[in-house]
Parts: sequence; structure tokens; C-alpha cells
Amino acid sequence: MTEIAFLSATELAAKIRGKEIGCEELLRHYLDRVDRYNGELNALVVDLRERALDDAREADRAIAGGGELGPLHGVPMTVKESYNVTGTPTTWGNVDWKDNIAAEDAEPVRRLKAAGAVVFGKTNVPLMLADFQSYNDLYGTTNNPYDLKRIPGGSSGGSAAALAAGLTGIETGSDIGGSIRNPAHFCGVFGHKPTWNLLWMRGHAPPGDVRSKPDISVIGPLARSAADLETALLAMAGPDDIMVRGYRLDLPNLNGRTLEDLKVAVWVDDDMAPVDAEVRRRVEQVAAAFRDGGAEVNLTARPGFDPAHSHATYQNLLQATMAARMPEAEYDKIKRHVETLAADDDSASARIFRAQVSSFKMWKHNDEQRAHLRWKWHEFFNDYDLLIAPIMATAAMPHDQRPFGERTVTVNNEQRPYFEQVFWAGLTGGSYLPSTVIPTGLNADGLPVGVQIAGPEYGDLITIGAAKLMEASGFAFTPPPAYAS
Repeated sequence: MTEIAFLSATELAAKIRGKEIGCEELLRHYLDRVDRYNGELNALVVDLRERALDDAREADRAIAGGGELGPLHGVPMTVKESYNVTGTPTTWGNVDWKDNIAAEDAEPVRRLKAAGAVVFGKTNVPLMLADFQSYNDLYGTTNNPYDLKRIPGGSSGGSAAALAAGLTGIETGSDIGGSIRNPAHFCGVFGHKPTWNLLWMRGHAPPGDVRSKPDISVIGPLARSAADLETALLAMAGPDDIMVRGYRLDLPNLNGRTLEDLKVAVWVDDDMAPVDAEVRRRVEQVAAAFRDGGAEVNLTARPGFDPAHSHATYQNLLQATMAARMPEAEYDKIKRHVETLAADDDSASARIFRAQVSSFKMWKHNDEQRAHLRWKWHEFFNDYDLLIAPIMATAAMPHDQRPFGERTVTVNNEQRPYFEQVFWAGLTGGSYLPSTVIPTGLNADGLPVGVQIAGPEYGDLITIGAAKLMEASGFAFTPPPAYAS
């Protein structure tokens, strides 16, 4: 029955509707795998099995009663630790928040449950969701199921590791600097970073914070198939309770278009953040698959802006948003440090510190710069349907828990700055664009490599639709050998 663990949520739901397997039976299958494998992976960090078993039995009764079933009816699911789930701690890996017990489910969790999902646990994250790795002093380190000595990505690292190892049916994470997309890449699964504010984030916030749309940050699904991304996205998407008075969800899709109907731009590499030759080849392979399917592919087309300007704007906005999460004492310490900086200090670290404590006037300046970038992207996507690009420079790196300033990444045998890789996430995410990561198979070391497919704002079903076409062309999930038995 091992192969069931690696089916897509869509396939699992179909088996449940067809009465090939019961909801409780399927949940127990995943729980058995958690008991068998999670000790070495440390992907799941909050166990809700007793509550979930009650929910699964209720789901079985609903099938027996002939009631209407949601698209994820009975599918066992875990969610990222940063989501509120009633009666569980939401810590973001922060020891100071260990007693932050959620009084109610986050809105996206409520919507996924309404679609029929059975939530049975929460998955690990890095401290304050601010790393490419997933470890913290509360829950420890999560390992990559393709190589336990390597990282699963972050901040949705537990999400991607659990999916890849066949410990859960579907997952949902969050992304401000690649936190859905880089774990999907490192763990060989599909991930979707939605258009900003498409999914209501209420219940995914620091304690006491009721904001539903922090800048840049989004929530979104991870899965073992592109179809699952669409199902979960539509389950969670839609206006909040204030917006619903005047807005409704009406996303465009491919509307029957095939590869022959698409115009695709490809951004293979960039001097701002060079990628490993192997990653470059995978981007080229995806581009070739589009071309072989009849798409018009352009390797040189670019939106009308300087990538360095785009990245600087993104970094300024990102640092300000991330710093807003800091405890007051830490934030005040940075403010005092900035006051000591020389006026002509334009070093990378000085720019980051200044951005973290920027004035509202400076934030508005950067927001205005982003508005110009968004219009440049809008014009670009009037000419092209999609953009294919890397998401990270390399396959999964070995664990490295030294201070950030001491870490590097080896790219084409050269040591590069650790956070340089955020360029590829910020290129699209900083301007609110949707982006879908697809797996491209394993490398010679048995590690997955992913590629992102970006599109225009609100083109989420277009990028996911393209991912479906690529999945049908062979870019599909490959289970890690150590967990396929």
C-alpha cells in the first residue's frame, strides 16, 4: 500500500469518493508512516492525530450518508506551523511564543477543512520564518528526505519534506522570499506562490496581529501534483469578509489553450545571482519542452527595467516588512546602530540595516518604485504568457547553522553570498506576481531540482495550468528512494 502515500491529493480524493479506501483507513496509513519515518526527518512537529481520527470517522459517515463532498474530502493534510490551528501553539519557531495557543483556526485552514481536508499535524519552520533552512530551538532541525545531511528549504521546509516523504496528502505554506518555492525546489514537489492578497491570510500572523495582508507575504499550497495546487488554491482563495461586499473571485485560466498557443520568455541566469550550470540546464530543459510542444520561446525577452534596481527595491521592502516582526528591543537596537553609521557608508550591511528601520516616507518611495516595476511587468505580460526562471542557485545544500554572515553557497565551484539566492524569489514576488515551481527530476547526487513558472498578477491558474502541461510532459514528482517502501 506504499504507493498510496505518494498519490496526489486529487487521486486520493477520487479513491475516497469511489470507496476504494476509507477516510480513517487512509489517515491511519499516513500516521503509520509518520511513526516510521518522522523521527529521522523531523518534518511534523505538532501531532493532532486523535482529533483528526474523529474528523476522519465523521468524513466516512458523510460518504455513507450520501452527502455532498468537497474536493479534498477525507484527504489527510498537514499545515505549516505558522498557521493557527485551534488549541495548538503557533510559535514561528520562537521560544518566546511557545505559549501562544490558537483560539481558532486560521481562515485558510478553515477553508481547507470546509473543502474536506482532515488536518492531522503541523510542520516545522525556521526561526521567525526567516531562513532557507528549517530549524529552531523549540522543534529542532528538519532534514531533506533525499539526503538527511541536507536542508529541505525554508521557511516551509517541514511542509515540503513531509510531502516528499509521503507523510501527508497535501500541504500549505507561506512565502515572502521564496519560502514556498525554495522548499518545493529542494524537495522535488510542486509549490505555488499566489498573487499577493489573493488568499486571505487571517490567522497566519504574529501573536495579536490581525492584519490579513502584510506586504509581499502570501500563503499558498505545496503538493505532489499541479492539479492539487489548483484545488487547494481555489479552496483558500477569495475576498475577506470586508471585501466580499464588492469583490468576487474570477481568475483567468488557459481556457483550453495548449502549448502551441503560448508565448514563453526564459530568464536562464543573471549576473545578480548566478546559478549552477546544472540548474541552468534544467531551466533550458523546461524551455525546450515548451518549444517542442509548439510554444513560441524567447530566451532574451525581458521586462523594461534594470534587474539591479528591481532587486534593490525588493530588498528595501522585504527588510522593512521582516523587521516589523521583530521584538521591540531588537528593533530599537538596529535603530541605534543605524544612527552610528557614517553618512557615506553604502555597504550591503548598511543598506539592509537602514531598510529595516526605514521611515514611512522612504517606504513609500520604494513602494512607488515597485508600482513602476509592476507596470513594466504588466506590459511584458501583454506580450508573453509566462516567464521561466530558476528559483535557487543550486540543489539542496548541506545543513549550515552558523551565523548568517558566515554562510556561503557554492555555485559553479565559487563561493557566493548565502542570501544572494533570494534574487530569484524577489524578481517575481517583490512585484506581487504568481509563480509555480515544478520538479524537473533528480540530479546525479539524487537531489531534486525545480524551476519556477511566473505569470501576470492574477494569472495564478495560468501558471498552474502551464505546470499541468509540463507535468504531462514528464516533469513530475519522483519519490525519494529511502521512503518508497
